Amino acid sequence: MENWTPDSWRSKPIKQHPTYPDQDALYQVEQVLGEYPPLVFAGEIRSLTDELAQVAEGKAFLLQGGDCAESFAEFNANKIRDTFKVMLQMAVVMTFAGSCPVVKIGRMAGQFAKPRSSDTETIDGIELPSYRGDIINDIDFTAGARTPDPQRLLSAYHQSSATLNLLRAFATGGFADLHKVHQWTQGFVQQSPQGEKYQHLAAQIDQTMAFIEACGISSENTPQLKETSLYTSHEALLLGYEQALTRQDSLTGDWYDCSAHMLWIGDRTRQPDHAHVEFLRGVRNPVGIKVGPSTQVDDLLRLLDILNPAQIPGRITLIARMGADKITELLPPLVRAVKASGHHVVWSSDPMHGNTIKASSGYKTRSVDAILAEMKGFFEVHNAEGTHAGGVHFEMTGNDVTECIGGAYRITEEGLADRYHTQCDPRLNADQSLELAFLIADTLKAARKES
Repeated sequence: MENWTPDSWRSKPIKQHPTYPDQDALYQVEQVLGEYPPLVFAGEIRSLTDELAQVAEGKAFLLQGGDCAESFAEFNANKIRDTFKVMLQMAVVMTFAGSCPVVKIGRMAGQFAKPRSSDTETIDGIELPSYRGDIINDIDFTAGARTPDPQRLLSAYHQSSATLNLLRAFATGGFADLHKVHQWTQGFVQQSPQGEKYQHLAAQIDQTMAFIEACGISSENTPQLKETSLYTSHEALLLGYEQALTRQDSLTGDWYDCSAHMLWIGDRTRQPDHAHVEFLRGVRNPVGIKVGPSTQVDDLLRLLDILNPAQIPGRITLIARMGADKITELLPPLVRAVKASGHHVVWSSDPMHGNTIKASSGYKTRSVDAILAEMKGFFEVHNAEGTHAGGVHFEMTGNDVTECIGGAYRITEEGLADRYHTQCDPRLNADQSLELAFLIADTLKAARKES
């Protein structure tokens, strides 16, 4: 915390930040946000840190998933419900097979900003600022739409608040009751091979629930059977927004970024002496660090020392995104170095970002086979190194989209156009997500038998 303040990042070099034409308007919006209530609370953030510490020790598993980028236009209750439902399905599959708790973190209620490979985009000879997510500008290719607008920060806050309100209601209002596992099945998943496997698993859970109820344990006297926890996360990209929602806890005096429970630094903004690392070193949220093919051992260890000098378990999650063809080559040296450093981290696999391709039809897509291959390589590396493969990080949706090829439905490149709705990167649909959950569950089950 030496020489750190919520705005000390402003004196550092910064990447991936938009240029607002009206700085006075931006300042006024940030001042308004600074007076708004926090979206999440310090006690919740501390609870997540404790749960992630269990993941780091191999006593729990992390499931992180949700939209590539949330949209203002597609915001509705059904979309939130369906993504929540799929995460419940995936978690119950993993919990039942692996006999370990699953920590659920959504890419929700704040995942609006996106890094871009270029500051501008050119179409038909016209060059305009790149689309950076709905919190900054609009996807329409016009000068007005692509101009960063500070009022969008307020819209993002209000949408995040409404999303969190609904998620909390789902998590504690009875929707997550284990007696309702049959009701969580999506309509289109019901007709798939994964739906059949899920229904078989649900029947097993029903039998287990009947047994424990006969022993006197029910939803009425055991809240854990009818309630769950779902934390929120997003990439801490737009630092003015993050600073405006940072609060000092009255109990501990520590600073927390109350825009989300967990924040992460992307592959493009993890420079140790830059603004994003400077900001996140001072808040007490759990922090994710994307670890890509360009990550060097010395740089990663320096980041760990900066962001977690006290080596607090659960503070850091390293999210590996190497690509299916690179994971077994590039990940082992990093795992060994972190293990030798004494840092207790969560290792999580992001098998999405390193496996993006362009289909012949022109759509950006990802292959379920490649996603599975990277995930398998991730588990193999940790098994060989004697470390914990702690979690997975998916871009996914509860909607019946056709954005990733393959899976049980065998979505083809030609079929991508049927329901390709993403504004940025392709997402797994509910069926593909559940398919991967069963494969992860099989791995967890095998690890449990070995131990």
